[in-house]
Amino acid sequence: MAGAREHGDGGDMLNGAEDTPLPFRRAVEALHGAQLRPEVEVEATRPPQRLAPFTHALEAAVVQDGEDLSDGRLVLLHAPDGHEAWNGTFRLVTLVRAELEPEMAADPLLPEVCWSWLTGAFESRGVEHGEPSATVTLAGSHYFGALASRTPATQIEIRASWTPAEGPGGVPDTAAHLTAWCELICQIAGLPPADSGDAAVLSLRQRRGPQPR
Repeated sequence: MAGAREHGDGGDMLNGAEDTPLPFRRAVEALHGAQLRPEVEVEATRPPQRLAPFTHALEAAVVQDGEDLSDGRLVLLHAPDGHEAWNGTFRLVTLVRAELEPEMAADPLLPEVCWSWLTGAFESRGVEHGEPSATVTLAGSHYFGALASRTPATQIEIRASWTPAEGPGGVPDTAAHLTAWCELICQIAGLPPADSGDAAVLSLRQRRGPQPR
């Protein structure tokens, strides 16, 4: 995986492989074989245990000059017998976060733009999916007393989930979904889309200086 960090605890995708359904194993292998933008660093992390019978999680950060500009987590869920709410046997769940300058956070269209970054990345790459849902949250911080010298900050948080279309053998193209998701975390960091010629995709200028990790 391009830009991958060392795998963390819980990142062994072959753990218990004899009990793991083949479609899930192949979906995880595709995640780890994805070719990503060089600004994105990805590593496996401990997945949640109660959301589905089989889970695998990645965490990622957009890094420039050794500093994080945005970060997020992507979790692959698999229920071999299907899940009524998913309308499928796989589900992808994500949380993405970044800090904004206050004047940009005041833009009333910002939540819609953020959601369009993900759906636009799907569309531009032909990534098939269904049952999408999302919440975009803005949270502001103001500092007083001993912290009064700090600049007010606003954090944006995107929580989303969707059902990836299943291909041959019931395996979704998770590499394509990961690539599209990484486009979201790059754009929320203020980077232009990978396809800079796509006029349909809006991009905000880089919103803040690099923050310590």
